[in-house]
Amino acid sequence: MGIPELISPRSPRVAAARRLARRNFRGKERRFIAEGPQAVREAAVHRGDDGEPTLTELFATVEAAERYAPIIEAAHDAGARVHLADGDVLADVSQTVTPQGLIGVCRFLDSPFESILAARPKLVAVLAHVRDPGNAGTVLRCADAAGADAVVLTDASVDLYNPKSVRASVGSLFHLPVAVGVPVEQAVRGLRAAGVRILAADGAGADDLDDELDAGTMGGPTAWVFGNEAWGLPEETRALADAVVRVPIHGKAESLNLATAAAVCLYASARAQRPRRTAG
Repeated sequence: MGIPELISPRSPRVAAARRLARRNFRGKERRFIAEGPQAVREAAVHRGDDGEPTLTELFATVEAAERYAPIIEAAHDAGARVHLADGDVLADVSQTVTPQGLIGVCRFLDSPFESILAARPKLVAVLAHVRDPGNAGTVLRCADAAGADAVVLTDASVDLYNPKSVRASVGSLFHLPVAVGVPVEQAVRGLRAAGVRILAADGAGADDLDDELDAGTMGGPTAWVFGNEAWGLPEETRALADAVVRVPIHGKAESLNLATAAAVCLYASARAQRPRRTAG
């Protein structure tokens, strides 16, 4: 592979990577930052819808390059430019207090909403009005873990490529199709036309999740619509759903946070959609 030279903190490559912390620059360059070994490992083997590698550039400390040699090799195999850098360079580019020694520059990887519909999804998470990047990334991770087919971020939600969203997804961003900037009405209309039942998750919902499971109504294709962390879903969004479902609180907790509620709802659908095992 050859040993790259230590990159200068004044390098234009470092300056360009640093600017990706700003949304307007990310949008202009269609690039974003992925930090840490898990995210960079996934980015190195990911390819976009066009078949091109997602990882284009990698900054690594000498210590990280030695510790994560297979990741460095995968980055080389993907055609990414690999730069050795000292800790000050990583700290300058990083959006974390304690960088983990690997920072990747990646191409945007969101998928057209139409391609998600064409794949006839069975389980989809729709993030409507979700403004906190950490929550968005965590819900994406939950959707991945539950085996969802796609995630949709509406035009009223946070930027998918916000560094906090990318970190909170812990690599799941690279595992399943994600559409961005879709108006919530368009998302609901398209999914319903594709045969998907629309459930809005809301703490004040008229329908109880346990009752839905007991009634056997959750086995078909389902999209869960999740709202804002503080004020949930507006009435006009709830009105678009086939049902507004609350997660039952059996103890004394006042409520569940967004990511926890999303995990419960997505896993409930995943379980309902799985074939039942027969005894013997």
